[in-house]
Amino acid sequence: MIAKKPKTVALIPARLQSSRLPRKALADIHGMPMIVHVYKRCLLAKHLDAVYVATDSEEIRSAVENYGGRVVMTSTAHETGTDRIAEASGQLEAEIVVNVQGDEALVNPEYIDRVVEALYHDSSIDVAILVNPFGKRHSLSDIKTVLNEHDDVMYFSRADIPSDARTPNPPMLKAYHIVPFRKEFLLQYTAWNKGVLERIEYNEYLRILEKGHRIRAVRVESDALSVDTPEDLEFVREKMLTDSYYPKYRLT
Repeated sequence: MIAKKPKTVALIPARLQSSRLPRKALADIHGMPMIVHVYKRCLLAKHLDAVYVATDSEEIRSAVENYGGRVVMTSTAHETGTDRIAEASGQLEAEIVVNVQGDEALVNPEYIDRVVEALYHDSSIDVAILVNPFGKRHSLSDIKTVLNEHDDVMYFSRADIPSDARTPNPPMLKAYHIVPFRKEFLLQYTAWNKGVLERIEYNEYLRILEKGHRIRAVRVESDALSVDTPEDLEFVREKMLTDSYYPKYRLT
């Protein structure tokens, strides 16, 4: 048991300009913008004391506030969602800041709680991430990861890891981008220069590993995905119809 639960806030970074699926944050999913689905699902997590969308878009701000959501406006200059939530966190009181990607329309509130608990129960952990089994090979839009025996991340890659060069179809894990940070560490990390591997793989969490810090992985079973393509969006629309959390917020 933890003596006193640290104040925990979710920040959902969102922008309109997306190279693979423009304006996806506002994509309609059964009459509700995708970003609003993510926001409302975060509200169902027990460990979150508050939820905000962090954006530079007035259009996104309006859409979220129309559904009663809270928004923190940020600079237009950010290259990554992590940079955006770091700026937004400076305007909020919190000990733990959870980065929930704005395109995780099927995010499971219980999984948010589980990954946050990794920081609650181990004071030496500054950042954690969800991971789930993954079988789709040669998918460059999906970030794969490998773990050590302590479930700490060893590497992230868009390539299939571990390699199948000698072992056919080795089991893979995909990063499920729900990432809680201790706020102090988040602000420290986003002030560092980009690392060599980060520039190669286009994944900012490699900067943490290159500096020698740990990222604790929490394993879950999920077929949720980040919406990056029109096909992803259609999958989410279909999946939402049988999703157990959707009825809990669709009329709110």
